[in-house]
Amino acid sequence: MAETMQKFDFAIDRGGTFTDVFARCPDGRERVLKLLSHDPQNYKDAPTEGIRRVLEEETGRSFPRDQPLDPSLIGWIRMGTTVATNALLERKGERTALLITRGFKDLLHIGTQARPRLFDLEVRVPDVLYEEVIEVDERVVLKQDGRRIPGRNPVKEVTGSTGDVLEVWREPDLQRLECDLEGLPSRGITSLAVLLLHSYTWSDHEQAVGALAHRLGFSQVSLSSEVMPMVRAVPRGYTVCADAYLTPKIQQYLKGFTSGFKGGLKEVTVLFMQSDGGLTPMDRFCGSRAVLSGPAGGVVGYAVTSYDQTEKKPIIGFDMGGTSTDVSRYAGQYEHVFEATTAGITLQAPQLDINTVAAGGGSRLFFRSGMFVVGPESASAHPGPACYRKGGPLTVTDANLALGRLLPSYFPKIFGPCENEPLSIEETMKSFRQLTQEINHFLSTDQSQSGESGGCHVNSIATKDGGSKMAVEEVAMGFIRVANEAMCRPIRALTQAKGHDTSQHVLACFGGAGGQHACAIARALGMKSVFIHKYSGVLSAYGLALADVVEEVQEPCSLRYEPRFFEELDCRVERLTSRCREALKARGFASAQVSMEVFLHLRYEGTDCALMVTAEGHPSDARSCRTGDFRTAFTQRYLKEFGFTIPDRPIAVDDIRVRGSGKSGIKSLTKVKSSQGPPNPVEVTRCYFDNGYLDTRVYLWEELTCDHSIAGPAIIIDKNSTILVEPCCVAQLTTGGDLRIAVGSDHVVMLGTELNAVQLSIFSHRFMSIAEQMGRVLQRTSISTNIKERLDFSCAVFGPDGGLVSNAPHIPVHLGAMQETVQYQVWPSNPKIRALGDDLKEGDVILSNHPCAGGSHLPDLTVITPVFRKGSTGPVFFVASRGHHADIGGITPGSMPPHSTSLQQEGAVFTSFKLVTAGTFQEEAVTAALMAPVQYPGCSGTRNLHDNLSDLRAQVAANQRGSRLVLELIDSYGLEVVQAYMGYIQSNAEMAVRDMLKEFARRQRQLTGLLEVEAEDHMDDGTPIRLRVQINEAEGSAVFDFTGTGTEVWGNCNAPRAITFSALIYCLRCMVGQDIPLNQGCLAPISVVIPAGSILQPSRDAAVVGGNVLTSQRVVDVIFRAFEACAASQGCMNNVSFGSDRSGYYETVAGGAGAGEGWHGRSGVHSHMTNTRITDPEILEKRYPVILECFSLRPGSGGRGRYRGGDGVVRKLLFRDNVVLSVLTERRSTRPYGLHGGEAGASGLNLLHKVDGRVLNLGAKTTVSLEPGDVFCLYTPGGGGYGKEDSNEKPPAKRQRVTESFPERGSVFEYRQAQESV
Repeated sequence: MAETMQKFDFAIDRGGTFTDVFARCPDGRERVLKLLSHDPQNYKDAPTEGIRRVLEEETGRSFPRDQPLDPSLIGWIRMGTTVATNALLERKGERTALLITRGFKDLLHIGTQARPRLFDLEVRVPDVLYEEVIEVDERVVLKQDGRRIPGRNPVKEVTGSTGDVLEVWREPDLQRLECDLEGLPSRGITSLAVLLLHSYTWSDHEQAVGALAHRLGFSQVSLSSEVMPMVRAVPRGYTVCADAYLTPKIQQYLKGFTSGFKGGLKEVTVLFMQSDGGLTPMDRFCGSRAVLSGPAGGVVGYAVTSYDQTEKKPIIGFDMGGTSTDVSRYAGQYEHVFEATTAGITLQAPQLDINTVAAGGGSRLFFRSGMFVVGPESASAHPGPACYRKGGPLTVTDANLALGRLLPSYFPKIFGPCENEPLSIEETMKSFRQLTQEINHFLSTDQSQSGESGGCHVNSIATKDGGSKMAVEEVAMGFIRVANEAMCRPIRALTQAKGHDTSQHVLACFGGAGGQHACAIARALGMKSVFIHKYSGVLSAYGLALADVVEEVQEPCSLRYEPRFFEELDCRVERLTSRCREALKARGFASAQVSMEVFLHLRYEGTDCALMVTAEGHPSDARSCRTGDFRTAFTQRYLKEFGFTIPDRPIAVDDIRVRGSGKSGIKSLTKVKSSQGPPNPVEVTRCYFDNGYLDTRVYLWEELTCDHSIAGPAIIIDKNSTILVEPCCVAQLTTGGDLRIAVGSDHVVMLGTELNAVQLSIFSHRFMSIAEQMGRVLQRTSISTNIKERLDFSCAVFGPDGGLVSNAPHIPVHLGAMQETVQYQVWPSNPKIRALGDDLKEGDVILSNHPCAGGSHLPDLTVITPVFRKGSTGPVFFVASRGHHADIGGITPGSMPPHSTSLQQEGAVFTSFKLVTAGTFQEEAVTAALMAPVQYPGCSGTRNLHDNLSDLRAQVAANQRGSRLVLELIDSYGLEVVQAYMGYIQSNAEMAVRDMLKEFARRQRQLTGLLEVEAEDHMDDGTPIRLRVQINEAEGSAVFDFTGTGTEVWGNCNAPRAITFSALIYCLRCMVGQDIPLNQGCLAPISVVIPAGSILQPSRDAAVVGGNVLTSQRVVDVIFRAFEACAASQGCMNNVSFGSDRSGYYETVAGGAGAGEGWHGRSGVHSHMTNTRITDPEILEKRYPVILECFSLRPGSGGRGRYRGGDGVVRKLLFRDNVVLSVLTERRSTRPYGLHGGEAGASGLNLLHKVDGRVLNLGAKTTVSLEPGDVFCLYTPGGGGYGKEDSNEKPPAKRQRVTESFPERGSVFEYRQAQESV
């Protein structure tokens, strides 16, 4: 593909608001242009208009808008577009139907079964992309040697592309399918998505269905085996639906775009950017690869322009826009993810790892319960920030304007109702004065005091100058600092998740708003350099001009990476490489322009943590395949990211991927001239910084030369952005015309112990960041599936009294329980700690899991590390991590027996065990304790000692990280200040709960005249759980009294006291209805009465495993019933496990969510105290002796009412081997209640269909031996309805949450979602 220097070349990024155009003229000059993406009064299409303007201005010829452009002057056009993204966000794609294997019609509705927002009672999940579902009567299963099911004879056996042998049980009934399809076009559906199980490896059935659909005239037919042939049906299904839904819209846009040119651009090379950062021809641009088309250009732009191949210092891309900020990383190779969620749709396709967070120039500013809050709500383009003169709210942009960091005179006059006025500093200051008045009123009243609880953390309120009021500038500056900290957190997470030091990066800033924040963010992260390209305002467009054309092929694999398979691997790699090379050759690339990268998707067998690995830098040898030494590359990267390797474990190859690149990016030859004189400012303005107003010189970028050095404070104005050079920073122009800023250390502002509302928000972020970083270390260094992959753990920071300060991420059943565990160790009344006395010293670590010591159930092991500081007599803080260990002994594998009657039967017990003494890990002692259950009848010691020890060491390492970060925070601010703000953060949570209780009491008094509510519900065995809540309206406090609750039971549904506290803190957070710190303060207004000897406070040796997973749900039901917050959800986790000597498996299964005032309950979702993701059907059938016959919703199981309860699910497991099945469930005899006339949801049912034809009801809790051909049928409960169904009053319109339009995405977001899904 040769350079086209005699013609105009265009690179265009068509964004949601603006379209950016980069043009290279025939004489080599470069031009940039920015115009509105939508301006129908002036032009039909923004990219076409941009091209027209450049051609007209450069040639002097007239190109009328109403006539097609002459393409003879154009060499090539490259485009990135948000057409697909916007269609996905707005759900404006093509009307689509899904064709799926019979028995799975609701598979994509259920998805992973996890709810996206843990504390939202109204479970809102983005709508699926299809309108109708047609089940295809076909079935293919993987063959398992030696396993035959009586009466199930396959039609034939076939070999898949992975090498796996499959059994065809049913050929597709095409005649029946044709009848089902014929009616779709008449209903306006012309696009089809086809998803058949195991088609990733054998696609014949999908191909047959696709051929039929094409014959019937459907305009778009997307097959999952073609769109992305990777194992896992759910993400592949979402991906094929996105392809069918979006590709027709892309084709419509392309048709409209090309119609603006004579001949339809047939003689012009037109390339589009894909989500993976590579260009593809227009005719191959499809929906599933287009979602990140726009931001991908920006990543290529900064990667090519700011990465120094000699220095090799990694880059953090920082693209701050109006509603959000994109963060990414580049260290010589693009970082891809192969499964990511955008707008609620998980796409299984190569995508650049672009992390989008809710902080942009348009992010709104709030003052809530004493804290400064930025976003996630956005002012959007309309009405926009307050300064836009359209009545909009205060935003980050307004804060910068108020501080003098944005200069209205340098902005175009496009604001106001008529879009002809300048930015309004008056509107901004008016709104800020009003907000400042509200803040000062809050600070001057007893609302800000926490004396109501008896634990007065805030005895005086002051600003940094000691006064009693905040100035407008202090308020605006406070919001800027909070916004900066919010943007720092994902950058830390992105780098530290893979073992990188955040400070050893360069911050590459682009986008319209980033230049005002870059210096402050770099300084906060310890970075020493900021790079801003000369085209930073249009870098996504410029990146398109620099990008390569990419051809990528991928196919699944089921081989081990070992010598006997090397020849086959090499043959398959060679075949895929040849396909890529020929495709690029056909597009005009010479051999010298083409490069190939080969990747293997590798994982240790028995794990799910796969890495896409290239052998670059690891040449082949006698022990590797010809392509390279992938084993060494994999183990080195695994060690880097996770801190260990598993030397004796075989390595599995899941996929083979080849990425071919045709080098076609331009090379910019523009150089900036030098000047002998100093830079000349165009004016001097006043900007507000931490130490007040400072004179700030203003420069125009276009007037600077490469020998100019500009010391901060200064403002540099570009055509499309404003860059703030902060004090102690120095900006220098490079010879290429780019800006490099050296970031120096700012002066330290001394902070006192009195409350500063701005610092309160920042400390809240810092404490949460410590807990998050602890979690990243634990996930990286652990070895078990439960912790490393399922992320079943929590990390937290505690005060010297054991009170919770910050807990992240949030696993509901851990919320209050961890605090109970730590406080058990530190309370003076604890005889164990008293016995230790002064022996508890620095370097000691405590291990605990006993229910009497705050444990939830025995597999949850809590590791507690006291944080000591020189000069202190005792611990100044505690850090702790709780992780679910897969086995710690007991009567059954997995340590979750359905019929345990004593604690000893559930595994090893630790109360206050010293895991580490003076820095030495007590391996011998802890091993003996883990093996101790063998002394009890029928019990075994731990069955996986190696993983236990490895994960305990990982928990210790996570705590060490947390301890270091706490001490660093203390070194920065002083112990008294850090502990004071710990108290203020707890008080903030307390205040939010008190406000909620006061508001509830006010409503309750008006309705009933009473300040007391009560509720009761029952376990399946009839045990009552009773609650009476007495509320003090004046104080905003309450007594939760469980007197009357049933006694301890013979079985394992007893719930330790800590479980009730976890349920309580979860319910309070849900009812508060906004993000608050989850800490000890939530429970400060609450007194809890639990009768000793009851099911909620059992005796010391009572069995408790069912209490953790079942009784906890009933406690939540009772609390919400008392407050009438919502109808009951399914009230069960539906614990199912099966196993044999060869394998074991455990899952929890979704049900129906309860309805509430204004909303229907969600069907097929986990609720309340669990949020576990379920194993994908294809993975389940690949690894275990089972076939999933059905996984769909259970129609009619949700309670009827004005608002319907959600339906439960039906899940049918056909077993292929002799296994032992264990079931631990509830709500099999009681039904989830409805509220205010709504009907109860249906109870659940556990049936066993024996191979001999008998059907047995297994009851709620059982263990049973099964044989091949037996089918377990699980029918989970529905949710309760809300309100009388026959009410004449129409339901109100569906409420829209402001933040729903904001599309968070990226690996940091996926990690948080996964962490909250356990």
